[in-house]
Amino acid sequence: MPPRIEFSRRQAMLTASVVMLPRPIWAASDVGVVETTEGKAWAAGSPARDLVAQAVVFLGDKIGTGAESRLAMLLAGTTRILMGPQTTLTIDQFTAEAGGELVLGAGAMLFDRAEGAPKTPVQLSTAFGLIAVRGTRFFAGPSKGKFGVFVERGEVHLSGGGVAVALLPGFGSDIAAPGDAPSQPAAWKQARIAAAMALVGA
Repeated sequence: MPPRIEFSRRQAMLTASVVMLPRPIWAASDVGVVETTEGKAWAAGSPARDLVAQAVVFLGDKIGTGAESRLAMLLAGTTRILMGPQTTLTIDQFTAEAGGELVLGAGAMLFDRAEGAPKTPVQLSTAFGLIAVRGTRFFAGPSKGKFGVFVERGEVHLSGGGVAVALLPGFGSDIAAPGDAPSQPAAWKQARIAAAMALVGA
């Protein structure tokens, strides 16, 4: 009888230890969901995993797409992100109430926040420059051999090389290389807009 009691005590202590273990940090920090994928997409986060439709996206995930691949995801129920081929995007922070911080490592993306959503600030960092956003729809990525930013709706502020420009609907700006200043805003022609949107599957 005593050995059985001792076993029960050990079992109870082990069970309590398991219950008291903290959940992995990603378990409580989901920030969005994948809507569609085309080709191969993955998340280099905790845990690392392949991404398919309805997969959950977590804070700290580095989302990637392969060649000839695309991904669409919805963050905080308010903002749709479209990613083109060979694109990486890290989600440093994102909530509907406080805004977000994203890092575009490579490739092209379309940021599209619903018009009725709160215009909380979002910051998109890239190797070329910093993009400050408040409720808008814009493209960022390679265009005509440079890094281009084009605004379809709303307004963004693009800064690089110690210079900042404001972009309004229909206007874009280019940065030739990291460290360079953005070009003065100019209206993009329809062919260039269509090529940018096709790159991200918009």
